[in-house]
Amino acid sequence: MQKSKYILILLLLVGLVACYYHPDLPADGTSENKTDSVPEALHKRAYALSSNFEVEADTLWLHQLPFMDTISVVKGNQLVVAEFDVHPQDSVDSVWVKVARDQETIGWIQEHKLLENIVPIDPISQFIHLFSSSHTLPFFLVLAVFFLWFVYRAVQRKQIKLIGLNDIDSVFPIILSFLLAVAATVYNSIQHFVPETWEHYYYDPTLNPFDVPFILGLFIVCVGMILLFGVAMLDDLFHQVKLETAFFYLLGLASYCIFLYIFFTCIWVYAAYICLAVYAVWCIERLKKSDKYPYACGACGAKMRTKGICPHCGALNE
Repeated sequence: MQKSKYILILLLLVGLVACYYHPDLPADGTSENKTDSVPEALHKRAYALSSNFEVEADTLWLHQLPFMDTISVVKGNQLVVAEFDVHPQDSVDSVWVKVARDQETIGWIQEHKLLENIVPIDPISQFIHLFSSSHTLPFFLVLAVFFLWFVYRAVQRKQIKLIGLNDIDSVFPIILSFLLAVAATVYNSIQHFVPETWEHYYYDPTLNPFDVPFILGLFIVCVGMILLFGVAMLDDLFHQVKLETAFFYLLGLASYCIFLYIFFTCIWVYAAYICLAVYAVWCIERLKKSDKYPYACGACGAKMRTKGICPHCGALNE
């Protein structure tokens, strides 16, 4: 019951935070006009002066005053933001950004072109950029490898472990998958209700959950708990099965978790809340059945229903 209570509390927090967190707005409730003045444009930027970026495009062209000449920077070059300027007469993008690679390579570029072709140099930002732009490819790749091996093992009539189907004797895979579903739902809520919060975090990331808005802090806590329970799950897994079985169990678990992540981040946010509640009920039912192994082998650590000979290593436990 304790496990069920904690899951329900976490689920309630997700719903409350997603529904009631709102970004700060000006006193009149409207957004500021970024073309009014340079200070206001600076205030609205998700990044700031002296921000460091890495060029992602093959070639990025910078304009040099008086905008007659251009100079190029290439993929892998690092740029620093030196100045902002606003050109209200520019119908494409009124905000221009002055960036510099070094003292000789300095120029101006429209903000939207800059942001489309750079990534912050912070490792967290680069991970977010990589994962958000290409997370579907690893999913299909891992899924294909796993099910190809699944068919092969089925043909050979060998047994494999899979979360939810012939699972290992551990609560950690279920808790891990639930935490990932919660994190994905929180991320979906952020993108739906307060996308500017995620944009600011992308350009100025931190691992401190108390230094960001509460909903973002909840997401960081979920990610931290996923890593923690992931380590615990690995320890439990390698105490119960052989290396080969563990490897393909992890492939299956990775496929399952990536599917959960894509599902809870891509569906309508309110449908995600309903699905998360249903998934929480399923997880609770699975956790209730996890107390059927009260003993552990003193030799290999495998879980046992009763004392006696360990079915995994053959050691006698009295």
